[in-house]
Amino acid sequence: MLPQLNIGNLKVKIPIIQGGMAVRVSTAKLAAAVANEGGAGVIAGTGLSVQALQEEIRKARELTSGIIGVNVLFAASQFAQLVRAAMKERVDFIVSGAGFSRDIFAWGKEMNVPVLSMVSSARVAKLAEKMGAAAVIVEGKEAGGHLGTDRSVFDLLKEVVGSVKIPVIAAGGIMDGYDIKKALDYGADGVQMATRFVASTECEASDKFKDLYLNSRPEDSVLIDSPVGLPGRALRNQLTERLAAEKKLPLENCDSCLKKCSHAFCILDALEKAVDGDVENGLVFSGEYFHKIKEILPVSQIMKQLIAEYEEAQGDNPRITLAQ
Repeated sequence: MLPQLNIGNLKVKIPIIQGGMAVRVSTAKLAAAVANEGGAGVIAGTGLSVQALQEEIRKARELTSGIIGVNVLFAASQFAQLVRAAMKERVDFIVSGAGFSRDIFAWGKEMNVPVLSMVSSARVAKLAEKMGAAAVIVEGKEAGGHLGTDRSVFDLLKEVVGSVKIPVIAAGGIMDGYDIKKALDYGADGVQMATRFVASTECEASDKFKDLYLNSRPEDSVLIDSPVGLPGRALRNQLTERLAAEKKLPLENCDSCLKKCSHAFCILDALEKAVDGDVENGLVFSGEYFHKIKEILPVSQIMKQLIAEYEEAQGDNPRITLAQ
């Protein structure tokens, strides 16, 4: 059986946190479906207005009595407003990445909401613990979206596990129950999975968005230079090919969605186009091992499959030690 993930007073029956994918990929419907299966669902707040995020949280609460969190990109210009609004809605936890906020820990303490920090080194993990993080999410280069490292998640786990006393959650390239078993054997207390849940019936991204996952080849996982100032892992399409060739694309308008932006292209516009179905001119973020996904399934079936794979792996493989 999969062990329970304990984060402060939160008890996640199945130690799987569904990743918060913006814009409008991780919505209330997906988060609630994962929470209903015993995992922790996450709504992506980045790219939403404060009112829209509040509505998503309330919708999720109507759909589940399970654990619901919110992810907000530190680089977003409305970071503080979105995080504080989510906390006021009494979400169960907040996840923040693509930069490091010190203020978020004070807000979490003030409103009694656990903060989970995305980290890519033991140094940042220890800083997050010192500042008051309830857990750290160790994200490797295999992840989709913005990346803070070029190292594998399993390499990072060797460094981070044991350096902090708070729970450690593995993220990046975790696609099946065998990956979950490996992450737990490396000392992780749980995993975060994003890409696997895009290919679910409850994910509200367009069918064309999901189909690109199913129809792309392994070599179509590419890195782009994001206007955020970090590399981003996405699926190859006309947009990524243009970025590779031209480096900078013309901006039609700018609503200053980021605190700092290179203006190489409008990432908000690109993400919105993709989720609405324009998968050639939009940006389709994806983890490196998307090609392991063979079909779109209901979340309930995905979770059952993950548990069955973990149990099969548990029976077949000896426990890995960090010395290996």
